[in-house]
Amino acid sequence: MKVVYISLTGQTRKFVKKLDMDSLELTPTNPYLALNEPFIIITPTYDKEATDLLNDFIETADNKNYFKGVAGGGNLNFGKLFAFTAKDLAHDYQVPLLHTFEFQGNEEDVTQLKKAVNEIG
Repeated sequence: MKVVYISLTGQTRKFVKKLDMDSLELTPTNPYLALNEPFIIITPTYDKEATDLLNDFIETADNKNYFKGVAGGGNLNFGKLFAFTAKDLAHDYQVPLLHTFEFQGNEEDVTQLKKAVNEIG
């Protein structure tokens, strides 16, 4: 399963590297890539404008058909807004919210997300 992610501050990138899975980092210059294989998205919590490129990617070609789940990072101090970007994507695209983690996650977060990916994969 491929991991597609964005990382504006580097925290999500650090988490994705810990997963040791095939990954693709989206940037504002490359969101319109067609991906013809199952993938999950890992996203930090940002305002809607910063994460529009995730929607652009999902809506490109047949990507929506390959989108299998989402995980989200953030700061627990956000309260109800913790991991809201991932929660919104899960709701909007009817995919499971696989895991949420704080900042760059820890080994338990890695284990839990890998387990969730194996269950859907």
